[in-house]
Amino acid sequence: MEENSWDLGIFEQAVRAYAHFQAPVADLKGPGFNVLGDHFSPVIALIAPLYRLFPGPATLLVAQAALFALSALPVTRAGARLLGPARGLALGAAYGLSWGIQQAVAFDFHEICFAVPLLAFALEALLARRWRAALAWGLPLLLVKEDLGLTLAALALVVAWRARRTDRRAARAAFAVAVGGTVAAVLVFTVVVPAFAPDGYAYWEKVGGPGGVLDGLGTKLTTLGWLLVPTTGLLALRSPLLWVAVPTLGWRFTSSEPYFWSTDWHYSAVLMPVVALALADSLDTARRSPRPWMRSYAHQLPGAVLAAALALSATSLPLARLGERAAYEKPARAAEAERLLARIPDGVTVEADYPALTRLTSRCRVFWLGGTRGVRPAYLVFDNSSGRVGDPLAYAGRLHPGSRFALVGEAGGMVLLERRL
Repeated sequence: MEENSWDLGIFEQAVRAYAHFQAPVADLKGPGFNVLGDHFSPVIALIAPLYRLFPGPATLLVAQAALFALSALPVTRAGARLLGPARGLALGAAYGLSWGIQQAVAFDFHEICFAVPLLAFALEALLARRWRAALAWGLPLLLVKEDLGLTLAALALVVAWRARRTDRRAARAAFAVAVGGTVAAVLVFTVVVPAFAPDGYAYWEKVGGPGGVLDGLGTKLTTLGWLLVPTTGLLALRSPLLWVAVPTLGWRFTSSEPYFWSTDWHYSAVLMPVVALALADSLDTARRSPRPWMRSYAHQLPGAVLAAALALSATSLPLARLGERAAYEKPARAAEAERLLARIPDGVTVEADYPALTRLTSRCRVFWLGGTRGVRPAYLVFDNSSGRVGDPLAYAGRLHPGSRFALVGEAGGMVLLERRL
């Protein structure tokens, strides 16, 4: 119960709906809100059969971890083919421990967990000159998230560039995919998502435009440094594969939202296979450089990036928690809160805040506290450990005038109320 679980709760509600052959409604975003009107991510329906067998938020987290783990296979395989088994394994391990992957795992669940292996397999095929396979792996990105149509276009343009001399037919096909990916992204932004959203695409207001690039420049440069230095030793800058990262960095760095600029959360996960395989591509050419220092640098770099990943994992990244005893102990407050939440019957409507959300989304219809928009829930549960709401019953009365609530219990700072009228 340390995590906010906002995104995990939303995605669980959507996957739960898919698992029961219903529209992907996430009531946490508002009563009856279809998540396709927030982000176009129909790919998450693939988790529905697994969720039907094992309903609960842990299913989404396990699926996400498995997809991230799967993406290490093509990265390692490409590295081994280009650089030899030992250096390929070092590159794959460094990728698996990379900060972008760790931050994504530590922060709830997100649809981009599907994009990460798709990009890894696509770029592996590109490096092996399997042009059509690279495009085929990239095409499903259109079903992962609305902005990834532009990433598909960038990938296709790199395929076209690499294939232009040896396979002009593949190059033309790649160029057509680039155009198609761009058109698809525009249609999803302007037609598909607004068709499911009563107020249109909600994220246009966060677009700052090219002029906003200088805002938060220090944070953005820090993110670029993290992206290129510990993961690639700057050598990835020699590879055209790095262009595949430009669309993601573009929308993030031109946004007016500061939380898009940093290394936090899940936003950099899709960049990790790009920089890792750009490094493999650069190492392949650098080890044949006429400059001795470049050949030596390329020879040592796979071990160096693995050492950097291990050092960061042991000190400042989320994996460092595995060395803390507290990570393996359930706090008394959490156990008390669980017993309180168990008093809520299955199938009822609940209005809740952090951290109760994902303890309830698999068995109740859950709304965000203050976001029911006229729906009167059977239960209210919220964290009042700080005393921020004052009298809980009076607070419930303000949220739902005309309704009367009774106190069911308090535990671990959490308050549970039941509506009586």
